[in-house]
Amino acid sequence: MSDKTTRRDLLRPLHLLLIALACGVFAAVVTLFSTGAFTSRVNDLISRGLYEGLTPVALSLVVGGAAFIVTLLGLAMLMLAVDPAEVTKTVDRPVLYDASADDAEGDAPAGGTPKTTHP
Repeated sequence: MSDKTTRRDLLRPLHLLLIALACGVFAAVVTLFSTGAFTSRVNDLISRGLYEGLTPVALSLVVGGAAFIVTLLGLAMLMLAVDPAEVTKTVDRPVLYDASADDAEGDAPAGGTPKTTHP
């Protein structure tokens, strides 16, 4: 295996940003529709200056930005949980079994159900 960085490894942060951006845009669009930004009643109130609080567009930008940041942080935390050496390794046994039980007994019994000890 070479030490060169592949194009796939270079584009991985861009993929994470695009996923977070898609989540932010989706949250902004849902907020726009749920606040009635496209209705004539809300637009008349905004044009007359009688609308109190944030306009639906400003609220959707805030919600979309918050969704973008939360999604980006969540994906970054999930990426920290993955060990790069474990990604390429093949798994020959069930993942949720204890490694100590497999080391002590070898493989699972012939019946297919492992012995489990409860504390």
